[in-house]
Amino acid sequence: MMDKKMLLENGLLAQYVLGELSAQEREQIEQLLASDAELKAHFDQLEADFEQLGQENAITPPALVKSQLLDSIKSSASNDTKVVDLKPKDNSKWYLGLAASVAALLLVGSFWMYNQLNDVKQQLQTVESNNTELNTTIEVLNKELQDTNTLYTAIVNPDTEQYILKGNALLPEAKVVSYVNHKTKSVVINTERLPKLDANHDYQMWADVEGEMINMGVISKDKNLMTMAYIDRAESLNITIEPAGGNDHPSVEKLVTNVYLN
Repeated sequence: MMDKKMLLENGLLAQYVLGELSAQEREQIEQLLASDAELKAHFDQLEADFEQLGQENAITPPALVKSQLLDSIKSSASNDTKVVDLKPKDNSKWYLGLAASVAALLLVGSFWMYNQLNDVKQQLQTVESNNTELNTTIEVLNKELQDTNTLYTAIVNPDTEQYILKGNALLPEAKVVSYVNHKTKSVVINTERLPKLDANHDYQMWADVEGEMINMGVISKDKNLMTMAYIDRAESLNITIEPAGGNDHPSVEKLVTNVYLN
Protein backbone atom coordinates (compact mmCIF):
# COMPACT_ATOMS: atom_id res chain seq x y z
CA MET A 1 0.00 0.00 0.00
CA MET A 2 1.38 3.40 -1.00
CA ASP A 3 2.01 5.90 1.80
CA LYS A 4 3.36 9.47 2.08
CA LYS A 5 6.95 8.41 2.84
CA MET A 6 7.10 6.05 -0.12
CA LEU A 7 5.61 8.72 -2.35
CA LEU A 8 8.25 11.32 -1.49
CA GLU A 9 11.32 9.06 -1.31
CA ASN A 10 10.73 7.37 -4.68
CA GLY A 11 9.86 10.49 -6.69
CA LEU A 12 6.41 9.19 -7.46
CA LEU A 13 4.93 12.69 -7.41
CA ALA A 14 7.17 13.75 -10.27
CA GLN A 15 6.21 10.64 -12.22
CA TYR A 16 2.57 11.42 -11.53
CA VAL A 17 2.97 14.92 -12.91
CA LEU A 18 4.68 13.55 -16.01
CA GLY A 19 1.96 10.93 -16.50
CA GLU A 20 4.30 7.96 -16.15
CA LEU A 21 2.24 5.97 -13.58
CA SER A 22 -0.45 3.36 -14.01
CA ALA A 23 -4.12 4.14 -13.37
CA GLN A 24 -4.03 2.27 -10.05
CA GLU A 25 -0.96 4.19 -8.83
CA ARG A 26 -2.51 7.47 -9.89
CA GLU A 27 -5.67 6.68 -7.95
CA GLN A 28 -3.72 5.93 -4.76
CA ILE A 29 -1.72 9.18 -5.07
CA GLU A 30 -4.90 11.21 -5.60
CA GLN A 31 -6.37 9.71 -2.42
CA LEU A 32 -3.27 10.67 -0.43
CA LEU A 33 -3.30 14.22 -1.87
CA ALA A 34 -6.94 14.63 -0.90
CA SER A 35 -6.29 13.54 2.69
CA ASP A 36 -2.92 15.29 3.35
CA ALA A 37 -2.78 19.11 3.06
CA GLU A 38 1.03 19.23 3.43
CA LEU A 39 1.48 16.64 0.67
CA LYS A 40 -0.97 18.54 -1.53
CA ALA A 41 1.02 21.78 -1.04
CA HIS A 42 4.21 19.96 -1.96
CA PHE A 43 2.53 18.56 -5.07
CA ASP A 44 1.20 21.99 -6.10
CA GLN A 45 4.70 23.48 -5.85
CA LEU A 46 6.18 20.61 -7.85
CA GLU A 47 3.56 21.05 -10.53
CA ALA A 48 4.20 24.83 -10.67
CA ASP A 49 7.94 24.23 -10.98
CA PHE A 50 7.42 21.85 -13.89
CA GLU A 51 5.15 24.38 -15.59
CA GLN A 52 7.69 27.16 -15.15
CA LEU A 53 10.45 24.92 -16.49
CA GLY A 54 8.35 24.10 -19.53
CA GLN A 55 7.61 27.75 -20.26
CA GLU A 56 11.26 28.78 -19.98
CA ASN A 57 12.36 26.10 -22.41
CA ALA A 58 9.40 26.25 -24.76
CA ILE A 59 10.07 26.46 -28.50
CA THR A 60 7.54 28.51 -30.43
CA PRO A 61 6.43 26.53 -33.49
CA PRO A 62 6.28 28.26 -36.87
CA ALA A 63 3.00 30.10 -37.57
CA LEU A 64 2.54 27.74 -40.52
CA VAL A 65 2.11 24.79 -38.13
CA LYS A 66 -0.60 26.60 -36.20
CA SER A 67 -2.56 27.52 -39.31
CA GLN A 68 -2.32 23.96 -40.68
CA LEU A 69 -3.50 22.56 -37.35
CA LEU A 70 -6.51 24.88 -37.27
CA ASP A 71 -7.35 24.00 -40.89
CA SER A 72 -7.19 20.30 -40.05
CA ILE A 73 -9.48 20.78 -37.02
CA LYS A 74 -12.02 22.74 -39.06
CA SER A 75 -11.89 20.17 -41.83
CA SER A 76 -12.44 17.24 -39.47
CA ALA A 77 -15.28 19.08 -37.70
CA SER A 78 -17.09 19.72 -40.97
CA ASN A 79 -16.71 16.04 -41.94
CA ASP A 80 -17.85 14.83 -38.49
CA THR A 81 -14.60 12.94 -38.20
CA LYS A 82 -13.67 12.10 -34.64
CA VAL A 83 -10.08 11.10 -35.34
CA VAL A 84 -7.73 13.62 -36.88
CA ASP A 85 -4.68 12.13 -38.56
CA LEU A 86 -1.95 14.71 -38.21
CA LYS A 87 0.88 13.53 -40.40
CA PRO A 88 4.25 15.01 -39.65
CA LYS A 89 5.02 17.60 -42.35
CA ASP A 90 8.25 17.36 -44.24
CA ASN A 91 9.92 20.71 -43.60
CA SER A 92 13.01 19.89 -45.65
CA LYS A 93 11.80 22.00 -48.57
CA TRP A 94 11.03 24.91 -46.24
CA TYR A 95 14.50 24.73 -44.71
CA LEU A 96 16.12 24.38 -48.10
CA GLY A 97 14.21 27.44 -49.30
CA LEU A 98 15.31 29.36 -46.23
CA ALA A 99 18.92 28.30 -46.75
CA ALA A 100 18.74 29.32 -50.40
CA SER A 101 17.32 32.71 -49.43
CA VAL A 102 20.07 33.27 -46.88
CA ALA A 103 22.70 32.23 -49.44
CA ALA A 104 21.18 34.63 -51.98
CA LEU A 105 21.24 37.47 -49.45
CA LEU A 106 24.88 36.72 -48.63
CA LEU A 107 25.73 36.63 -52.33
CA VAL A 108 23.99 39.95 -52.95
CA GLY A 109 25.69 41.46 -49.90
CA SER A 110 29.09 40.21 -51.03
CA PHE A 111 28.52 41.60 -54.52
CA TRP A 112 27.46 44.96 -53.07
CA MET A 113 30.52 45.08 -50.82
CA TYR A 114 32.76 44.14 -53.77
CA ASN A 115 31.31 47.00 -55.83
CA GLN A 116 31.67 49.40 -52.93
CA LEU A 117 35.31 48.34 -52.48
CA ASN A 118 35.97 48.90 -56.18
CA ASP A 119 34.31 52.33 -56.00
CA VAL A 120 36.48 53.26 -53.02
CA LYS A 121 39.61 52.03 -54.84
CA GLN A 122 38.69 54.08 -57.92
CA GLN A 123 38.05 57.14 -55.77
CA LEU A 124 41.42 56.68 -54.07
CA GLN A 125 43.12 56.30 -57.45
CA THR A 126 41.38 59.46 -58.63
CA VAL A 127 42.47 61.33 -55.51
CA GLU A 128 46.05 60.06 -55.91
CA SER A 129 46.02 61.04 -59.59
CA ASN A 130 44.64 64.48 -58.73
CA ASN A 131 47.26 64.88 -56.02
CA THR A 132 50.01 63.92 -58.48
CA GLU A 133 48.71 66.42 -61.04
CA LEU A 134 48.37 69.06 -58.35
CA ASN A 135 51.94 68.46 -57.14
CA THR A 136 53.19 68.68 -60.72
CA THR A 137 51.29 71.92 -61.24
CA ILE A 138 52.71 73.33 -58.01
CA GLU A 139 56.24 72.39 -59.08
CA VAL A 140 55.73 74.07 -62.48
CA LEU A 141 54.31 77.20 -60.83
CA ASN A 142 57.20 77.31 -58.35
CA LYS A 143 59.68 76.98 -61.22
CA GLU A 144 57.94 79.77 -63.14
CA LEU A 145 57.91 81.94 -60.04
CA GLN A 146 61.63 81.35 -59.47
CA ASP A 147 62.35 82.15 -63.11
CA THR A 148 60.27 85.33 -62.91
CA ASN A 149 62.07 86.41 -59.73
CA THR A 150 65.41 85.72 -61.42
CA LEU A 151 64.43 87.79 -64.45
CA TYR A 152 63.08 90.63 -62.34
CA THR A 153 66.17 90.67 -60.11
CA ALA A 154 68.47 90.73 -63.15
CA ILE A 155 66.57 93.59 -64.81
CA VAL A 156 66.33 95.88 -61.76
CA ASN A 157 69.90 95.26 -60.62
CA PRO A 158 71.78 98.62 -60.65
CA ASP A 159 74.75 96.95 -62.37
CA THR A 160 72.59 95.72 -65.26
CA GLU A 161 73.10 97.47 -68.59
CA GLN A 162 70.42 97.72 -71.26
CA TYR A 163 71.14 97.20 -74.96
CA ILE A 164 68.64 97.55 -77.83
CA LEU A 165 68.98 95.21 -80.82
CA LYS A 166 67.22 96.85 -83.79
CA GLY A 167 66.26 95.02 -86.94
CA ASN A 168 68.30 95.40 -90.16
CA ALA A 169 67.11 95.51 -93.78
CA LEU A 170 66.23 91.81 -93.63
CA LEU A 171 63.81 92.32 -90.74
CA PRO A 172 63.42 96.08 -90.12
CA GLU A 173 60.47 95.72 -87.71
CA ALA A 174 62.46 93.57 -85.29
CA LYS A 175 63.44 94.98 -81.91
CA VAL A 176 64.90 93.11 -78.93
CA VAL A 177 65.77 94.60 -75.54
CA SER A 178 68.67 92.93 -73.74
CA TYR A 179 69.80 93.28 -70.12
CA VAL A 180 73.44 92.36 -69.49
CA ASN A 181 75.08 92.21 -66.08
CA HIS A 182 78.81 91.49 -66.22
CA LYS A 183 79.12 91.17 -62.43
CA THR A 184 76.41 88.52 -62.02
CA LYS A 185 77.15 87.18 -65.49
CA SER A 186 73.56 87.14 -66.62
CA VAL A 187 71.71 88.04 -69.82
CA VAL A 188 67.95 88.63 -70.06
CA ILE A 189 66.16 89.52 -73.30
CA ASN A 190 62.69 90.79 -74.16
CA THR A 191 61.53 89.47 -77.57
CA GLU A 192 58.02 90.91 -77.61
CA ARG A 193 58.83 92.96 -80.74
CA LEU A 194 60.48 90.06 -82.57
CA PRO A 195 58.27 88.80 -85.48
CA LYS A 196 57.00 85.22 -85.19
CA LEU A 197 58.56 82.49 -87.29
CA ASP A 198 57.06 79.35 -88.80
CA ALA A 199 57.49 75.91 -87.22
CA ASN A 200 60.53 75.15 -89.37
CA HIS A 201 62.68 78.05 -88.13
CA ASP A 202 63.91 79.54 -84.84
CA TYR A 203 65.78 82.63 -83.76
CA GLN A 204 69.19 81.95 -82.25
CA MET A 205 71.43 84.33 -80.30
CA TRP A 206 75.23 84.59 -80.63
CA ALA A 207 78.05 86.41 -78.83
CA ASP A 208 80.96 87.68 -80.91
CA VAL A 209 84.24 87.06 -79.08
CA GLU A 210 87.27 88.18 -81.06
CA GLY A 211 85.54 87.40 -84.37
CA GLU A 212 84.15 84.02 -83.26
CA MET A 213 80.37 83.52 -82.91
CA ILE A 214 79.56 81.58 -79.73
CA ASN A 215 76.09 80.14 -79.19
CA MET A 216 74.01 81.80 -76.43
CA GLY A 217 70.94 79.66 -77.01
CA VAL A 218 67.79 79.27 -79.13
CA ILE A 219 65.14 81.91 -78.45
CA SER A 220 61.90 80.38 -77.20
CA LYS A 221 58.71 80.93 -79.18
CA ASP A 222 56.55 80.58 -76.06
CA LYS A 223 58.11 83.34 -73.94
CA ASN A 224 58.69 87.04 -74.40
CA LEU A 225 61.09 87.38 -71.46
CA MET A 226 63.87 84.82 -70.98
CA THR A 227 67.46 84.28 -69.86
CA MET A 228 70.26 83.50 -72.30
CA ALA A 229 73.78 82.18 -71.75
CA TYR A 230 76.32 84.77 -70.63
CA ILE A 231 79.57 84.74 -72.66
CA ASP A 232 82.72 86.36 -71.23
CA ARG A 233 84.44 89.09 -73.27
CA ALA A 234 81.57 89.30 -75.75
CA GLU A 235 81.96 92.27 -78.10
CA SER A 236 78.47 92.13 -79.59
CA LEU A 237 75.13 90.33 -79.37
CA ASN A 238 73.67 88.90 -82.59
CA ILE A 239 70.43 87.16 -83.61
CA THR A 240 70.06 84.97 -86.68
CA ILE A 241 67.30 82.85 -88.22
CA GLU A 242 68.20 79.15 -88.08
CA PRO A 243 66.52 75.79 -88.77
CA ALA A 244 64.15 74.67 -86.01
CA GLY A 245 66.11 73.61 -82.94
CA GLY A 246 69.12 75.81 -83.68
CA ASN A 247 72.43 75.42 -85.48
CA ASP A 248 76.05 74.65 -84.61
CA HIS A 249 77.24 77.77 -86.39
CA PRO A 250 75.42 80.98 -87.33
CA SER A 251 73.90 81.57 -90.77
CA VAL A 252 75.49 84.97 -91.32
CA GLU A 253 73.24 85.68 -94.31
CA LYS A 254 70.26 85.35 -91.96
CA LEU A 255 71.46 87.89 -89.39
CA VAL A 256 68.42 90.03 -88.50
CA THR A 257 69.67 92.21 -85.63
CA ASN A 258 72.73 92.93 -83.51
CA VAL A 259 74.20 95.40 -81.04
CA TYR A 260 77.77 96.21 -79.93
CA LEU A 261 78.58 96.15 -76.22
CA ASN A 262 80.60 99.05 -74.74
